[in-house]
Amino acid sequence: MNVSNARLPRVKAKTIWMSMALLVIAAMLSACGSGAGTTTSEPEPPAVGVCDPADPSTIAECGTVMIGLTDADGDFLSYTVDVLSLELERRDGALIEALPNRTRIDFAQYVDLTEFLTVATVPPGDYITGKIRLDYVDAEVYVEASGDAKEVTVVDTDGASIGQTELTIKLAERNHLTVVKGLPSVLTLDFDLDASHVVDIAPTPAVATAEPFIVAEIDPVDTKDIRVRGRLIEANADKMFYTAAIRPFYDAAGDFGRVKVNVTDRTDFEVNGQAFVGAEGLRALNTAGQGTLTVAKGRLNVAQRRFTAGYVIAGNSVPGVEKDAVKGNVISRSGNDLIVRGGTVIMTDSDRAFFRDDVTVTIGPNTVVYRAFNTDRPLGVPMSLLGIEAISVGQKVTIRGEVTANDTAGIHIDATEGTVAMHVTHLSGIVNTILPGQTDIELHSIDRRRVEAFDFTGTGTSPDNDADPSNYEVATADAWTLASDATGKPVVVYGFPYQFGAAPPDFEGRTIVDYSDVRSALGVGWGNEGTTTPFLMMDGSGLLLDKEQLGDDERHHIKQGPVQIDLSTLDSNTLIKPRETGRRLFVVKTTSSLKLYANFDDFLNALTMELNGSNAARSLFARGHYNADTKEFTAYKIFIKILEP
Repeated sequence: MNVSNARLPRVKAKTIWMSMALLVIAAMLSACGSGAGTTTSEPEPPAVGVCDPADPSTIAECGTVMIGLTDADGDFLSYTVDVLSLELERRDGALIEALPNRTRIDFAQYVDLTEFLTVATVPPGDYITGKIRLDYVDAEVYVEASGDAKEVTVVDTDGASIGQTELTIKLAERNHLTVVKGLPSVLTLDFDLDASHVVDIAPTPAVATAEPFIVAEIDPVDTKDIRVRGRLIEANADKMFYTAAIRPFYDAAGDFGRVKVNVTDRTDFEVNGQAFVGAEGLRALNTAGQGTLTVAKGRLNVAQRRFTAGYVIAGNSVPGVEKDAVKGNVISRSGNDLIVRGGTVIMTDSDRAFFRDDVTVTIGPNTVVYRAFNTDRPLGVPMSLLGIEAISVGQKVTIRGEVTANDTAGIHIDATEGTVAMHVTHLSGIVNTILPGQTDIELHSIDRRRVEAFDFTGTGTSPDNDADPSNYEVATADAWTLASDATGKPVVVYGFPYQFGAAPPDFEGRTIVDYSDVRSALGVGWGNEGTTTPFLMMDGSGLLLDKEQLGDDERHHIKQGPVQIDLSTLDSNTLIKPRETGRRLFVVKTTSSLKLYANFDDFLNALTMELNGSNAARSLFARGHYNADTKEFTAYKIFIKILEP
C-alpha cells in the first residue's frame, strides 16, 4: 500500500586483473567549506584580496573543490585502505592540503557510485599536480575465488608488503585545474587497478602485486550516482534544499566541509523511521534538528554544478545509527532466514564498517521492506511499503537490525523488528530468447558475483518453477524489446528480482543495456621485458594490435560484460580506436614520467616518440565498447606503460 508518514522501525595459478577508479568532482556550493590548509611554515597575515583557508575573514577570496571517490568495474570484493592525505600543488610550488582528516575507504563498494569525500577551500591558482598518501598497514582486501571471498596481501614489485605509500597525481598539460574565487572546478583522479595490479589466487592468502599510479583529468569521463553523507546544518523547504557538513563513509567525527543538497517533489525521505516525499521530507529534517546525520543519493548536473538528491535517509534511519546493518546481496532464502553475501557490516558501536562475506539475517512479519530510490510512483506519493515476500534471491539490500552473534561461527543479524531497503540489482548475461515483454538470458552474474554463488531454491511457485540461471526470465516493457541480432550477445539488466515464491518471471527489468552498449575492458601484457613493436599500425585511426606479439603467460583479453574474449584466438588483429565524441583520457606512463592527454593526436605523438626502437611497451589497458563483428574496440580511456632501458 502507499503510505504517507508511514512508520518504519528505527531501526594453476590463475591470474586476475583488477580495476578501480578514483574520481574527484567539483560542485557549486552554497557556502565555502572548511578543512583545507596550506602546508607552508608559520603564515604572515594575508594581504588584501589573498585567500588564506585558515583565516575565515578571507573566505570570499577563495575557491572551493569538492572531492569524491568511486570505483570502476573489477573483481575485488573489498579493497579497504586508509587515505592519510591529499595534497594539491600550484604552479608556483605552493602545497595545499585538501583532506582535513584521515579516513578509511573500501573502494570496492563504489562501482556504480561516487562518494563526496571533502569540500576543500583552496586559494585561486593553476594546480598542476598533487599527491595522495595511502596506508595499507591495516588494509582489508578480498577477491572472489571459486565463488568465495579470499583474503589478499598487497605487495610491491619486489614482493614486500606495502605499508604507507605516496602516489603522485599528474594533470594533462592542456587541462590543469584552474581555481578562481566564486566559481567551481571539476577534477577527476583515476586510480585504475586493472593497470596497476596483478592478483595470483593460488596462494593463501592471495597475492596482489601492485605498481600503482594515479592520473587526473578536469572533467569526469564516467557519470554515476553521487552519495553525500553528513550532519544537517539547515533545511529550507521553501527553496527545496538542505545543507550538510560532510562526514563521509562511516566516519563518526570530523568536519570535511559543506555541501548543498537540492531536492525535488519526487525526492524520497526516510527520517527517523518515517517516510516522506519532497518538501515534507525537508520539514522532517528541520524537526529532527541540526546535527542529524543524513545520507543522500542523487545526480550531479555537471554543466550547472548542481547536486540533486533522489533519495535521503536521516537520523536513526541511517545504517549504524541505533541499529546495526549489513549491505550485500541475498544469495539464498529459507523461510525467513536470509544469507547475505559480500556483506559490509556497520555496527552501532564503531565508526568503521568491516567486510564479512556471508551474514545470516532473520526477518519476520514486522520487518519493514521498501524499494529505495524508487521513481515508479505518482508525484507526491511516498515510497510504498512491501511485504517480506518481496525479498528474493539475488536482491541487493541494506538491512538494519541487531547483531546477535559475531564470532568464529559467523555473524547473525536479527531484523525481525528492523528494515530492509531493496536496491536496484544488476544482472549480467547472454541473451537466449527475445519475446514481447520478456527477455530470457543465460545468467552469469548478479552485482558482479558469479551466479554459482546463488541458490534459487524456493523462488518459484513450485520447485519446477524456481529460477533457472541457464534461462533466467526477465520481464520488460514492450518498448525495451531488443533487436533480433542481440540473441547470443552480452546484455546487462537493472531492476529487481521477482518476489520470493512467485516466479516466473524471475526478474522485473527496469533498464536493459544490449551488447552494443555493454561496457568493455581490454587488457594486454607483453611480459617483463615488453616489446618494441606492439602495434602493426599507429595513426589517427587508432592502434592496431599485433596478435603475434601476445605471450601465453600474459593477459590478452577483452571483457565484454560476462564474456571474456581471448585476443590471440581471433582470426584478425584488433584495432583500438578513440571514440569520436564525449570526454576521453589517454595516458602514457614511463619509468620516469606520467603524461595525460585528452586529445588522441597528442597521445599518438607522445607514444610514437616513446616507442623509439629502444623503449618497450610493457602493458596496455583500455575501457570502452567492443564490436565483435569488426574486431574494433572504441576506447574512451587508454593506459599504456613504457619500459625505458
